[in-house]
Amino acid sequence: MLPSVVLLTFLLFACVTGFLGSPAAMMLGQDATPDAIAQINRQYGFDRPILTQYLDWLGRAVQGDFGRSYASKQPVASMLGGAIPVTLEFAAWAIGLAVATSLILNSLVWARRAVGAATGVLAVLGITVPNFILGTGLIYLFSVRLRWLPTTGWMPWSSGVGPHLLHLIMPVLTLSAFYFGSYTMVYRASYRTVGRQTFVRVAQAKGLSETEVSFRHVLPNAVLPVVTYVGISLGQLVGGAVVAESVFSIPGIGRLFVNAIGSYDFPVILVVGMMILAGVMVMNVAVDIAYVVINPQLRA
Repeated sequence: MLPSVVLLTFLLFACVTGFLGSPAAMMLGQDATPDAIAQINRQYGFDRPILTQYLDWLGRAVQGDFGRSYASKQPVASMLGGAIPVTLEFAAWAIGLAVATSLILNSLVWARRAVGAATGVLAVLGITVPNFILGTGLIYLFSVRLRWLPTTGWMPWSSGVGPHLLHLIMPVLTLSAFYFGSYTMVYRASYRTVGRQTFVRVAQAKGLSETEVSFRHVLPNAVLPVVTYVGISLGQLVGGAVVAESVFSIPGIGRLFVNAIGSYDFPVILVVGMMILAGVMVMNVAVDIAYVVINPQLRA
C-alpha cells in the first residue's frame, strides 16, 4: 500500500501542478507582472523540479503542514479540521443506512416476498437518478411544498439533537440512495449464488428455519462483495460527497473541494486529492482484514 500511495500522490502532484499552471500567478492574480511572478517562484521554490517540490511538500505534510490556501490565506490544515468531521459523520450515516436497509430487506424471508419487487425498483432508481436531481426533488417536496424539513445548511450537535438530525435527513437520503441500489444489486446476486450451494441445503434439511438459514449461513458468505463495495465507497467519501454537500450547502470536504476548484486553490485541491487516494488505499487493506473476520473459511 505505501509504495502505491507514494507513487500515486506524486503523479497527482505533478498533474495538478501541470493542469493549473503557475501557483505564483494564481496567488498574485491576473494583474501580476512577470517580475512579481518570478520573485514568488523563487521565494516559494516553484521554479524547482517537480520531484524536489513534491518531496518538500511531502516532508511538510507528514508533519501536518499542508500550506496555506491561496484564496482565503488560511492554513489548509485548519480548513480541513472543520470540514473532515462533517463529511465523516455525513458519510457514516449514509453508508450505514444503505448497508442496513439493503441487507435486511434482502435477507429477511418475509421482506423478500412482500417488498422484493419494490426493493428492486428502488435500487434501479437509486443507481440511475443523479444525486443533484434527487436532492433537488427532496428539497422541493419536503421543504418547499410540505415544509417539514429545513431546505439546506448544517447544524452542529451543540445546536441540539433535533435540529442537527433534521438537517441530516434529506442529505443522507440523497447520498444513500445510490449506495442502496448498488449494494442491493451486488448482494442479491451473491445471495442467490450462495443460496444454491450444498451447505445451505444441508442446513435446510436439518430443520433450521428460513430466517436462521438466511442470517447464519447465507448472509456471512454472501456479504463479502458488499464489504468490498463498502470499503471502496468509504475510501472515496473521505474526499467528500461533492454533489450532495454542494446541493445542501454542507460545509464538508466535498464543498471545500468544489470551491477550491472554482478558485484554482492549488493547496486545497492537492490535499483533498491526496486524501481520496490514501482513503481508497487504506480501505482496501481494511476490507482484506474484514474478510478474515467475517468469513471463518478464510481464517482456516
